[in-house]
Amino acid sequence: MKNIRWEAEGINSYILEPVDGGLMPPFEPGAHVDVQLSPGLARSYSLVNDPAVRGYYEIAVHHAIDSRGGSRHIHEQWRVGEIFDISEPKNNFPMVEDASHTVMIAGGIGITPMLPMIARLERLGRSWELHYVAASPERAAYVDRLSEHDRVEIVYDGIPGGRRLDLKAICAAAPTDAHLYCCGPGGMLDAFVATNCDRPKGHAHIEYFSAETEVAAEGGYTLELAKSGRTITVEEGETMLDALLGAGIDIGFACAEGVCGTCEVKVLGGVPDHRDHFLTDEDKAANRSIMVCCSGSKTANLVLDL
Repeated sequence: MKNIRWEAEGINSYILEPVDGGLMPPFEPGAHVDVQLSPGLARSYSLVNDPAVRGYYEIAVHHAIDSRGGSRHIHEQWRVGEIFDISEPKNNFPMVEDASHTVMIAGGIGITPMLPMIARLERLGRSWELHYVAASPERAAYVDRLSEHDRVEIVYDGIPGGRRLDLKAICAAAPTDAHLYCCGPGGMLDAFVATNCDRPKGHAHIEYFSAETEVAAEGGYTLELAKSGRTITVEEGETMLDALLGAGIDIGFACAEGVCGTCEVKVLGGVPDHRDHFLTDEDKAANRSIMVCCSGSKTANLVLDL
């Protein structure tokens, strides 16, 4: 790691360079990387820098009070010069580059995936606008970069005289063929989806940076692993991921909240209890896969392609 910078109250940015001094793998706006923090602890973070810059990656981390270990580990233990593993870039929030107009809406740390989108849209000469809400100026990250543009609205909803972001008005003013992107707290995303339910399919995009849904830890069911022939019992108080890892099953995971998609596993039998924010409603209804980090089972037995 080359540099750590204070961006806002509780938010630091981190500049990550390859150890060999070469170029980082290319990425598209909206992409993230999984960062291996310690054995059994990995988290996903959006890439913040201009995709045209290949010498480093930049991520930003909010030190959440209710952190499950990821942000606390980074803020308290990361130091310049530290070496750690990250994944290749993954993109669950891709941008449509040839849209007639792009509307970006961000809440808090949800500003991070919007910055490379802006850089790319500017390079392409496309039409865009950004609406950004934070609790206060002290808690708003990257305002210095955003001030370079005249198509940015920043509001503060947690200070005297502040105001809320008028989500309905922003979406109503967007052209019918525009593409809209929203990243922020769960309540904001739910409102965004409801507001844009009549837009053409695939024109309203969301990304959760954390999940507010309670993970399934009721237990009381068994997992049948089709490839290995093993049967594993998920006990009350543990997640499906807990049971799999406890049985020595090597399975990748990062966010542990059903947001990033790293732990997706095919379902061959049974009915999952989906708790993730990664699969679409259609995917969940089809029951072809499950995010094992947070989801459970509605049936006594669930058959997985493991």
